[in-house]
Amino acid sequence: MNFSDSQTPITSSNYASLVVGVDVGGTFTDLFILDESTGQASIVKVPSTRGNESQGFMNALGKIPNLQVSKSEDQKQLSTQGAIHRIKTIVHGTTVGTNALLERKVAKTGMITTRGFRDVLEMRRRDRPHTWGLRGEFKPVIPRHLRLEVDERVLADGSLHTELDTEQVRAAAAELLANGCEAICVFFINAFANKTNEHKALQVVKSVWPNQFVTSAVLVLPEIREFERCSTAALSAVLQPVVGEYLNKLDGSLRDAGFGGELLIVQSNGGVMSLETASDMPFKTALSGPAAGVIACAEIAKASGYNRVITGDMGGTSFDVSLIDENGASLAAQTAIEFGLVIRSPMIQIETIGAGGGSIASVDTSQMLSVGPQSAGSNPGPACYSRGNTRPTVTDANVVLGRIASDRPLGGGLLKPLDLSLATKAIKEHIADPLGIDVMSAAEAILKVANSKMAGAIRLVSIEKGYDPRDFAYMPFGGGGALHVCAMMREVGVKNGLIPRYPGVTSALGCVIADMRHDGVQTLNASLDTLDMNQVTVLIDSISQTCHKRLDHSGVKFVQVQEYLSFDMLYVGQTHTLSVAIDADTATQEGQAPDKSSMRDWKTLSVNEIRQAFESTYLKAFGRTLGNIGIKVLNLRFSVVGVRPKFDLSVLAPTTSSMPPALGHQPVFHNGQTHNATRYARLDLPVGTIIKGPAILEQSDTTVWLEPGFTALVDKLGNLILTQVAV
Repeated sequence: MNFSDSQTPITSSNYASLVVGVDVGGTFTDLFILDESTGQASIVKVPSTRGNESQGFMNALGKIPNLQVSKSEDQKQLSTQGAIHRIKTIVHGTTVGTNALLERKVAKTGMITTRGFRDVLEMRRRDRPHTWGLRGEFKPVIPRHLRLEVDERVLADGSLHTELDTEQVRAAAAELLANGCEAICVFFINAFANKTNEHKALQVVKSVWPNQFVTSAVLVLPEIREFERCSTAALSAVLQPVVGEYLNKLDGSLRDAGFGGELLIVQSNGGVMSLETASDMPFKTALSGPAAGVIACAEIAKASGYNRVITGDMGGTSFDVSLIDENGASLAAQTAIEFGLVIRSPMIQIETIGAGGGSIASVDTSQMLSVGPQSAGSNPGPACYSRGNTRPTVTDANVVLGRIASDRPLGGGLLKPLDLSLATKAIKEHIADPLGIDVMSAAEAILKVANSKMAGAIRLVSIEKGYDPRDFAYMPFGGGGALHVCAMMREVGVKNGLIPRYPGVTSALGCVIADMRHDGVQTLNASLDTLDMNQVTVLIDSISQTCHKRLDHSGVKFVQVQEYLSFDMLYVGQTHTLSVAIDADTATQEGQAPDKSSMRDWKTLSVNEIRQAFESTYLKAFGRTLGNIGIKVLNLRFSVVGVRPKFDLSVLAPTTSSMPPALGHQPVFHNGQTHNATRYARLDLPVGTIIKGPAILEQSDTTVWLEPGFTALVDKLGNLILTQVAV
């Protein structure tokens, strides 16, 4: 492994051996490049190009070090073409879809629905933005005048009550086209129980619609609960042109540049999918980038001996928190990108708040200090970036307090040295003077407010879910996470901090690690006692074939294929379901070729096995079962995972053996007084090094602020293990 703070040449005689993970963030586009033939790796960081993310993507690929010239003539030819010809797989974590939803920059879309049900999308669950508030606003992604009704009706038991009027569908599609709609969604009531009418309508719409942006709700989510299915399908429809155009443009640029490998997209469930699947179902890309970071953290933590960690991704705009226990990252059945924008699809459970490095601090009319959710982003960025912003941010506070040395360029030189005077001026004018305090106290107050918000998010995924944070280690990543790690440990009470070797490229690393995964769901809505097991096995076989087909068509080689089956179940009379996993007895062993014949024969599944699994799961969750009360099976969920080859994380370990000299000292204002902190080049510290705070550990992708009373140990993988000691 040859991995340094700068770009490292990658040499190999093998063609097409590079696997590249790409994470496009608000400030930087990060690459993690792995040469599978040698184990060598490199990182690349370039500024993101907001509004044209594919350009930043291509700029980053252009920075991958070219091959060194080999003695053989054929390798000389390859070397002159550049490294892109040697890329076998690109795995991309994208926030294009999420940003489009948050900014409402989506395609104009129409909906055709059952007469009397066009307001399902707007009524939601009759919730409100603020639980205890009387005011709020919700703007649906498809406005009411573009949601048209037609005559058709399927009852809840699947019986066909009213045949579809296809001419009404044709007329509705024509009207939506005339209104300038670029995409269309078909959503019929109870289609999960009988998709006949919705399928007919889909064919009619496709026959007249001028592009491929046609969505059927039952194909997106064949699951009971009308609002969730309607919302998921609507969000998928409005994103299809946006995400599809971005991915197609990106794919075209890659092919034009000579890329001949596979382009995969990270899903919100932590797996990856093909370009085709991402274009067809773009809602699966929501929270794609943060999900990749959580996957990387799970692997790094496990290799470091920690199986329970809380992750905190602090970027320029947001702070994303997730919890990982012995079973891996927690998956949520659904998530809300914003109030009312609900997506029903398995996703890594991530809580997001507006507390990034660019979050703006302000004082309101009641003299209350707040931080975020408004952000300066990457452009113009914090005041210290000298790009025209005059309002103070979290990054400005860290610079003024000395935790970021203003004379050190960020991003390995991509951002010029920071302007301390501009950061000081912004805090003085907007915070210190209005509150009647000095600048240092004002800067520290900004961080205290931000830290309190972040600690609240950590408690939300831990304490409020029944977990004791003292049983977990805290694992920060992103560009700003390591600056606040000690504060989070103090605020929440975790025993250890675990800082990855390259926090700023953790999400890009996760792209390389992530496996390919496809999920399927089908509503059963039946009593367990009367469950038709023949129907169940037929459904499993159908979903399994679809998922395996997607794996086969991806062109990716797997070392293992795994299957997972679960049911959403509950006692009769209950409202909320419990996810009940069934033993899959999976599949192939590490290093063997995937063999579907070795997977479990699901025809052996019985009602009794399902009952035992439910009672065991219920007992574990609630401490008791409910005796002879009937049990209901609501949904069947089936997943297929193609395990991609992994690389040994020990190659990230430092190769140095002697302690380097300190870079100098930096005055840091902390807890009301100034401390003389020692500065180190973090990546030059050998394994076993112990650093005592106060100290600043610098690297191109982040800065670590080690408070007084904390120590940091460099472990065998190059991670920093933080412990709080008596001052």
